[in-house]
Amino acid sequence: MHKHKLIVTISFVILLCFITSTGVLAESYGWGYKKNTNQKRPDIGQYQEIIEKYDAYYADESGEKVIYLTFDNGYEQGHTESILNVLQQEKVPATFFVTGHYVEEEPELIRRMVDDGHIIGNHSYHHPDFTKTSQEEIKEELETLEQAVAEVSDQKELQYLRPPRGTFNEDTLAWTNDLGYIHVFWSLAFKDWVTDEQKGWQYAYDQIMDQIHPGAIVLLHTVSSDNAEALERVISDLKDQGYTFKSLDDLHFKNSIPNAIYGL
Repeated sequence: MHKHKLIVTISFVILLCFITSTGVLAESYGWGYKKNTNQKRPDIGQYQEIIEKYDAYYADESGEKVIYLTFDNGYEQGHTESILNVLQQEKVPATFFVTGHYVEEEPELIRRMVDDGHIIGNHSYHHPDFTKTSQEEIKEELETLEQAVAEVSDQKELQYLRPPRGTFNEDTLAWTNDLGYIHVFWSLAFKDWVTDEQKGWQYAYDQIMDQIHPGAIVLLHTVSSDNAEALERVISDLKDQGYTFKSLDDLHFKNSIPNAIYGL
């Protein structure tokens, strides 16, 4: 009887260790914060410590009046070319976080993004919830997407990662760090991805201008006609307010300088 209980206990411990190692039992978080309307960076509460621990980004915390435009691309709705035209006209860099479906369906747009000097970010191949995905499966998701981008463009390596659905935990952050990825969250976003609930360019414009703050990492979806129609006016008016637009490479370089100086 005691031997049977011992076997059951050992089996449970082994199972617990296995499940924990795959991230299934690790606590799951969904990225979020209290929206600001006072030109200040939003408070992310408990996430601040996690962000710092794993060298992730959600904003530029220097206080400088810079903005980082990022777009999530899961599928095409016919607005990305217009967005790229505005970015080219205004000489503004951006990062496009793409999925495998998007790369397969829109290789020419991926190629143009890279040729125009933008960054392609990894949004995973199949867009799974990473907190319900094993370490090996996450690795495959990221490497498969990176390979797909390399096959259709001159960008051969992806450095920045936006987790699908904004879900994460300390396991997924650690695992992807080990693969050389940097998590990029956001400090400004709104419900812009529902294609049959678009409200006009003024809505997108107001959402962005009401939430803007120095150092904002802005998340927009290219499926939104509102965003495409508002983007030129947004960029122009923010420039008039003294903002400059930079790429995630600029942010990462700026944050890497102290380590380089001190040889860390």
